[in-house]
Parts: sequence; C-alpha cells; structure tokens
Amino acid sequence: MLKIEEQASLTKQSPESERNSDKRPRMEGSTVLNLQQDQEGHWIAVLSCGHTQHLRHQPPWQSRAWVLDPIKRQQMTGQAFRCGWCANAADNDSLAAEKSR
Repeated sequence: MLKIEEQASLTKQSPESERNSDKRPRMEGSTVLNLQQDQEGHWIAVLSCGHTQHLRHQPPWQSRAWVLDPIKRQQMTGQAFRCGWCANAADNDSLAAEKSR
C-alpha cells in the first residue's frame, strides 16, 4: 500500500514564501505626490512612480479613515507608499515573457 504524506503548502514563514526570494533587485519605493478625488468622490493617491491608487474608506473591507480628514490627507503627501502595480510587475516573471513576444 502506498503511504501518502500530506503537508500544508505554507505551514510557516519560509524563504520560499518571502517576496523577492530569488534576490532580484527590489524596486525603489514610491511616495505620494498628491491626493485628488475621482468623479465619485473617492480619493486617489498620485504616486511618484507614475501610478495611481484609489484610497477608499469602506469598512470592514477597507479601513482608511484618514482619507476623510483633510489634515491627515495633507500629511500623507511625501510619505512612502508601496505601489501594488510596481510590486506586481517586479515579481511577475510572465510580464517579461509577454513583453519579449
């Protein structure tokens, strides 16, 4: 009889599950250049990398109460912000393959 050993795919923090585990150069972090509102009144961060990021306060899914306060929004200008678009591009090998076609 064949013995099957099952294991969870990620049981604890391991080097395989860490971002950038293959030691590729990390992208420089972005900063918030300014905040503006879209047509629906949601706040958008304009980032130094050229991307934008919606910053909604919609509890319990998105908790960003600071976007409702003008003083706290102003304090975010110039602060570091991790751009999801840049992070996705830096970690996605399939994007390089698509561009080379």
